[in-house]
Amino acid sequence: MATRPLLLLLAIAAVAILALSAEAHNITAILEGSPDYSLFNSYLTQTKVADEINSRETVTCLALPNSAMSSLVAKKSLAGIKNALRLLVLLDYFDPAKLHDLPDGTTLSTTLYQTTGNAPGNSGFVNITDRRGGDVLFGPSAKNSALTSRYTKSVRQIPYNISVIEISAPIVFPGLLDAPSAATSNITALLEKAGCKTFAGLLQSSGVLKVFETAMDKGLTLFAPNDEAFKASGAPDLSSITSAELVTLLQYHALPTYTPKASLKSSTRPVATMASGASGKFDLSVESAGDDVTLKTGVDTSRVASTVLDDTPVCILTVDNLLLPVELFGAGPAPAPGPAALTPAEAPGPAVAEPVSAPVSAKAPAPEALSPPAPPMGSPEGSPAEAPGAADVKASDKAGASAGIRPVGLVTAALAAVCFL
Repeated sequence: MATRPLLLLLAIAAVAILALSAEAHNITAILEGSPDYSLFNSYLTQTKVADEINSRETVTCLALPNSAMSSLVAKKSLAGIKNALRLLVLLDYFDPAKLHDLPDGTTLSTTLYQTTGNAPGNSGFVNITDRRGGDVLFGPSAKNSALTSRYTKSVRQIPYNISVIEISAPIVFPGLLDAPSAATSNITALLEKAGCKTFAGLLQSSGVLKVFETAMDKGLTLFAPNDEAFKASGAPDLSSITSAELVTLLQYHALPTYTPKASLKSSTRPVATMASGASGKFDLSVESAGDDVTLKTGVDTSRVASTVLDDTPVCILTVDNLLLPVELFGAGPAPAPGPAALTPAEAPGPAVAEPVSAPVSAKAPAPEALSPPAPPMGSPEGSPAEAPGAADVKASDKAGASAGIRPVGLVTAALAAVCFL
């Protein structure tokens, strides 16, 4: 019967298209074949802005050729360069045709920089203007700002997910490159300013601050609980634990690597903290939904709230709750199983190893509820509802769906075809 071979071919084609679509979301891989953007690509990797780009469903990357990138990075800190790179990532899809067909000839587009929460006013938007004669110009969104960058050429498009186009010069405004850097910042002062004074005091009194400062050269990510976290009902009485246990608890709030929020979102395995060693695993599990990132210890959970410092190779993030390791505080009580038999996927895993020391007494935290699956990402987060160009985002999404590019639809089609066979 001729129908079956045809369905099989359609299923194979769908899976192949899906694989190509997934690969196209790797901005590093896209630019690797273009030596003209080697410096731009290198800094996307160093600052891990590449992870932020790859985590987005719909983006346009304004790529700088090596000559323009050299002028941007000269004598600038990596923290400032990272801000500038984020401003070159638009949370909308713009290909050459769309650039030359802008409503009223101009629009403002939201960027990754706007989603950081560090962009004052509307400075995280980019002005795109189509001038008569075919020139498309880019510049800061501030009123009367000069449009000093020009669209040069198309590099790569995967409708309607990612577009890479070349522009002639960086987009900057006063203060963009003045982000705090690890080399010139005082960790204690930064933590106190961010509302983490209790945590900063414990780092100093315990001597752990010196351990973190030594680790900064090779890589450090710090999860700083805010002052309210130490007063929460489930927080342990720190006066009842030994000095060694306090040091372990504080080191559990740090990773020996540079892992900003966007990189945490892509974590699929437990991450080892600085407390890990011969005395226990001291891992953290990471879950993400949209722009939200949650850390799970096995005892409690905590949301990553804000970024205090992001300067390769150091990142300081605030969290809403203390992170309590199982090795010190024991696992929380397991919920009683329901009347229905547990499926293999729901069956409890191997028993947790015996704690290194007796669990520290703490106010019993509530049993942790199982989180529902994260909803699929729709339009890019962080764009204000009133921001110009929002309608274009929705239109792009609809066009992508009609073009049959949605990965979920491809998987469904492939599975349906195989099942039919």
